[in-house]
Amino acid sequence: MRCGRVRVLRPRLRQRYQAAETEWLPKEALQASLGCGNPTALADLRPGDVVLDLGSGGGIDVLLSARRVAPGGKAYGLDMTDEMLELARENQRTAGVTNVEFLKGTIEQVPLPDASVDVIISNCVINLSEDKPAVLREAFRVLKPGGRFAVSDVVVCGEIPERVRRSMELWVGCIAGALEEQEFRRLLLTTGFSDVDIEATRVYEFAEAREILAGAGLDADVVARDVCGRIKGAFVRARKPQARTGTTRRIGAQGKTVNT
Repeated sequence: MRCGRVRVLRPRLRQRYQAAETEWLPKEALQASLGCGNPTALADLRPGDVVLDLGSGGGIDVLLSARRVAPGGKAYGLDMTDEMLELARENQRTAGVTNVEFLKGTIEQVPLPDASVDVIISNCVINLSEDKPAVLREAFRVLKPGGRFAVSDVVVCGEIPERVRRSMELWVGCIAGALEEQEFRRLLLTTGFSDVDIEATRVYEFAEAREILAGAGLDADVVARDVCGRIKGAFVRARKPQARTGTTRRIGAQGKTVNT
C-alpha cells in the first residue's frame, strides 16, 4: 500500500471548530477537548431537539449543541468521572448556558428513559468502550423513533496487527479500540439502525503512524507500514426507524386470522 502525505491524528481545535462557534466558550472547555472531529456540525441540530453527548468531557460539544437547539431544546452530557463533570458544570456556569444537564454514568448504561432524545452525538469516545454493542443498544434505546445517531470516531479499513490492538497507549489514543468500518456498519444495522453512512474525513498515514507507534514502544518502521492508510477519522451517521403502525388481528368467520 502506498502512503502519501501526513494528515494530523489529533487535529487542532481550529481545524475542527470554526472560531465563530467557540469564541464565546470558556477556554477551559476548549482546552479539555480531545476529540477527533466536530459532531455538532454533522448532526443537523434543530431548535427544540433534545441532544445527548456520549462521553462529554469538558462539555464543549454539549454547550455548542445547547445553543443550536435553543429555543425549546436541551443538551445532555454524559460522563463517568467526577472530575470531568465538575469541569463541565463550571464551564456551563461560566458560559451562562441554562438548557444543559450533565449526568454521571457510562455509555454502556445511559441514565435516561427510553425514547427520550432526538440526537446522539459523540467525539472519539465509542472506541474506548470494551462493549461497543452495548453502547449502540443504549443509543438505540434512548433515541426517539426517527432519532439521529451522528458521531465522530476512528474506524479501521481492513485488519491491523494484534500487537497494535493490545497496546494500551494506542487504546487511549482511540486507535487500538477502533472498529473495522464494515463491522461498525454491521453492528449498527444489527442493533436496528437504518440509513447507515460512514464518511472518512482524514487518513492516518505512514509518518504520523510511525511517530505514534514509536511512542507506544512498538517496532514503528514495520508496524507503520502495516497500518498506514487503514486508520481513518470518520463521521458515522445512522437513524432509528420511525415506529411502524401495528396491525390488528381478529378471528374471521371461518376461524382464520385476519389482519386489519
